[in-house]
Amino acid sequence: MKKTIVRTLSVAGMITTLLFSGASLAEIAKKKQTPQGLYLSAVESYELMQKNGKDVLFIDVRTRAEVDFLGMPTVADANIPYMLEGDWAEWDEKKSTFKLIPNSGFLPAVEQQLAKKGLSKESKIVVMCRSGSRSAKAAKLLGEAGYKNVYTVVDGFEGDTARDGAHKGQRVVNGWKNANLPWSYKLDREKMYWEM
Repeated sequence: MKKTIVRTLSVAGMITTLLFSGASLAEIAKKKQTPQGLYLSAVESYELMQKNGKDVLFIDVRTRAEVDFLGMPTVADANIPYMLEGDWAEWDEKKSTFKLIPNSGFLPAVEQQLAKKGLSKESKIVVMCRSGSRSAKAAKLLGEAGYKNVYTVVDGFEGDTARDGAHKGQRVVNGWKNANLPWSYKLDREKMYWEM
């Protein structure tokens, strides 16, 4: 049985609880679970990059539009979208948003970034999206492609939505930005995804 470790932070006057890699599967939403079972909070992923950044590949898997308008962690090695914006002509009724399409260049771009850092399929890879769902799918795909140590950031860049209170429906519960970890609106061209 895994030991559950939690940290509590005060963010914008609220108490926020972050789950750590020792968290049990029951505490991680089903849509955020991966076959590898390797999970980090935003805070943990930042600490990992501070200690072992040269031996870890940190990928922001959000769309280019998300990164462009919302910013990106300064410690991320690259933005490699798991999904891409389509032609903006198709609507997803279930999600009330424009449809995204799978990025066929995702795996080759990850391989390129690993080679750039001198890393291999056995190296640690951290993937992060907005709130942990797409990064779980990206981690699953990477695992199926033979990558051994793929961690997903369960609270993502923006965090989860509040279920009640004055901020109900807003992404204020946890996540990279809410933990006040380093990020910037100013993007590094060398870290951006360019279709192959």
